Amino acid sequence: MPDCFRPYRGLIALQSTRNGGISDGAFSSLNLGKNTGDLDARVHENIRRLCTSADINPECLVTAKQVHGTAILFAEKPGNYDGYDALITDKKNLYLCIFTADCYPVLIYDPRHNASAAVHAGWKGSAAGIVVKTIEAMKSRFNTLPEECLVYIGTGISHEAYEVGREVAQEFPTGSYQCSPRRNNEEKYLLDLALVNYRQLLASGISPSNIESSPFCSVRDSYLFFSHRRDQGKTGRMVSLIGITQGELT
Repeated sequence: MPDCFRPYRGLIALQSTRNGGISDGAFSSLNLGKNTGDLDARVHENIRRLCTSADINPECLVTAKQVHGTAILFAEKPGNYDGYDALITDKKNLYLCIFTADCYPVLIYDPRHNASAAVHAGWKGSAAGIVVKTIEAMKSRFNTLPEECLVYIGTGISHEAYEVGREVAQEFPTGSYQCSPRRNNEEKYLLDLALVNYRQLLASGISPSNIESSPFCSVRDSYLFFSHRRDQGKTGRMVSLIGITQGELT
């Protein structure tokens, strides 16, 4: 549980690590991604183990086929939905799930309206301002006040490890990237997606004191996290989830 969410006993929020499951090889061990090449039975058991540990029902998960877009789903019931990269709800016993292996998960909680959001922020979604659009959707749907929201920017690929070409870097404001020392006569840059999303959250009205960021890197901290880039595409997925139980929040 991220520290920013701990005061709310009825709120469940987490980002999984790669440890504690039954998958092996490139997917060792808590792979939660169904479209990775891992055996379905192992993924299902890993999901069951995670849900048991978090004391939630696997039948209450809301998942999506993420497409690196900016479509936002207002979730009213569990299930797997196609084409969404952000999920929002104010319903209890629904747990919004985002799957990552380098992209950034962003979890948002609105304590006044007991509303939550889970956002998949890869470079395409970040360039298109997906967290900004998610907060706007929460304002429209739930009357969310951004200054009251709490946000966790989870583990993704750190800027030290995220080398991109000019065509990607130029999608972002100056100051979001720097020249890579590993250029080898090619124009390469180190892109800071965590910073991009942090600045977008501030621009949306979130207070700096209400934003917590993971200190880890999915590439560097290989003992804890899967990484699509580090493992050349053959790897598992972590899940970041958020939801409100039937119990009263305090």
